[in-house]
Amino acid sequence: MVTPSAAPPEPEWGACSFCAVAVPPGATQCPICGAADPISASEMSNVSVHQRRRLQATGVFRSLIVIAVALGLAYLMISLVVGGPPVVVDPLTTNGLYPLAPGNSTVISGEITGGDFIIGNFSTADPVGLNLELAVYNSSQMPQYLNGIGPVPQYTLGPSASGRIVFSAPYTDEFYFVFTNPYPASSNLSFVAEISTTYESNVGDEGFA
Repeated sequence: MVTPSAAPPEPEWGACSFCAVAVPPGATQCPICGAADPISASEMSNVSVHQRRRLQATGVFRSLIVIAVALGLAYLMISLVVGGPPVVVDPLTTNGLYPLAPGNSTVISGEITGGDFIIGNFSTADPVGLNLELAVYNSSQMPQYLNGIGPVPQYTLGPSASGRIVFSAPYTDEFYFVFTNPYPASSNLSFVAEISTTYESNVGDEGFA
């Protein structure tokens, strides 16, 4: 009668002597940190108490990192679901102070959907009462304006020390709101323009119809 041979021993995993990560059977170095001479499972009971504690502490620390990352991702996902998508402020919704030397301009620009509105106001200060001009150009007119050709604006206001802006875009395009100090350079009449604009969608709004 032939006695069956004993089954070969199961491959033995080990642990890295430096970072405590599991090392596959037969490996001569850690696949993570590259440290040599991993400790096999059968040798673990023979290592010093100090090294065993260090390996245990390293394993706990790695587990805490994994848990912290998982909790952070869960918090981020829950925040996105509860808070909804981020609100992006339109570049034509502004409020600011703009120092303007005589003959100089400042430009506020952005895309407007046809039928939507830009409403707002402007005034001058420091000193109060000087005039400001507004001209609105579309994307094809603005290069002409910059080259000194002088196209007919889509919309104008002033010259005035203050004004109410109500501009309705006739079509979807990039529009440029050019605010200009109309005084000649020789006048030395500088001032601060306070400008406020708000993008108003025409969807479901009959207030401007």
